[in-house]
Amino acid sequence: MSKSAQTTTSKPTAKPVTKPAVDKPKAKAPKDAKKVQVLRKHVINKQKHEARLKQLKTKKERKEKKIERKKPTKLTPETKEARRIARRKQKSIKEYKTKAALMTHKPHIPMPEGFHLKSKSAKRALAAKINAKAAAVLKGRQLKHIARVNARRHEQEYEKIERSLIENRRQAKNQGTFFVEPEAKVVFVIRIRGINGVSPKVKKALQLLRLRQIHNGTFVKVNAASLQILKLVEPYVTYGEPNVKTVRELVYKRGYGRIGRDRVALSDNCLIDRHLGKYNVHCVEDIVHELVTLGKNFKQVNNFLWPFKLSSPKGGFVKKRIHFAEGGDAGDREHYINKLIRRMN
Repeated sequence: MSKSAQTTTSKPTAKPVTKPAVDKPKAKAPKDAKKVQVLRKHVINKQKHEARLKQLKTKKERKEKKIERKKPTKLTPETKEARRIARRKQKSIKEYKTKAALMTHKPHIPMPEGFHLKSKSAKRALAAKINAKAAAVLKGRQLKHIARVNARRHEQEYEKIERSLIENRRQAKNQGTFFVEPEAKVVFVIRIRGINGVSPKVKKALQLLRLRQIHNGTFVKVNAASLQILKLVEPYVTYGEPNVKTVRELVYKRGYGRIGRDRVALSDNCLIDRHLGKYNVHCVEDIVHELVTLGKNFKQVNNFLWPFKLSSPKGGFVKKRIHFAEGGDAGDREHYINKLIRRMN
């Protein structure tokens, strides 16, 4: 055998020797990391605890605030007014903002033509309404002034007539003569009986006098024709000459006008001026004057007035079927009609 073979067989192959791995010393690393972790946990726990404390504090404060809010506070009228004004301002600002937003959002959409026409007509109508209202106010002031002036003038006229009558009576008494009182120009007729036993002729006469219901009253001009009618219906009516006070009380309390087919209360001089202004009758005092003095426009004024609806007299009637001269109620009672009207008004 060769030397090379001997060497291979006699000397086994040597394995490479590996040195055991020795850990490098970490200078106090594990202990320091543990400490850091512990410290971190401690800090986090502390922060959480502080946050909880803060939350508790805030909750307490909130509760206290809620309790304070719940406490009723008495507001003064000034503060209430200020708050109301602030609310209004906020509302108007909000409305303005919404409108502006809409306008900016849809600027390309044109408004319809009908809308513009409608707005124009509405504006015209509003302007006409305002002008009419202003004209009515002005007219009312003018009528008020006219009514004052006319009332003063009519009152002076009534005083003058009354004074002349008193002077004539005194003069007649001093001279030892008689003074004949002027005859009545206008009488007030009241129906005192119903429809039972009324003949057709009398019924027609009562209709001409516009006395269709019991206790209805009208003014009648005294002339030959009216006296004949009054003679015919005498058992069913009573009449006499009213004075200024009676006529005024009647018109003011129970005065109604005939407008078309409607019965309208004379509550405003404008209404009278509208329907009787062309006859120079502008107010209630003018109506009273026409009725008392039998003016030029008595017919128009009397036709405008609805028949007066009177109540039953206080104390009742004495006896309707007997003439007033015999102690009853029917027929002519001259100036005593004033007492009866006051009892029935």
